[in-house]
Amino acid sequence: MTDNNTEKAIRTVEGRVISNKMDKTVTVLVERQVKHALYGKYVRRSTKLHAHDADNSCKEGDVVRVKEISPMSKTKNWTVVEIVNRAAEA
Repeated sequence: MTDNNTEKAIRTVEGRVISNKMDKTVTVLVERQVKHALYGKYVRRSTKLHAHDADNSCKEGDVVRVKEISPMSKTKNWTVVEIVNRAAEA
């Protein structure tokens, strides 16, 4: 017998906004550290995600938290949950 109330855990990650040139979409760079299989050294790996930003509030350099959603377009299946810290004004 299976339990029908089990939901898939919502994936959330933090990253830095590297582009906000699209309308209602930002590109977020997510970095993680992975241990090398043979040498054991920790290597930095990164992923670029397209995230939905409904009110165009994110600026380049902001650190944001994004969560996974059902696909909105060919490449966009994340949405901005909150802006963790703002980029310094130059």
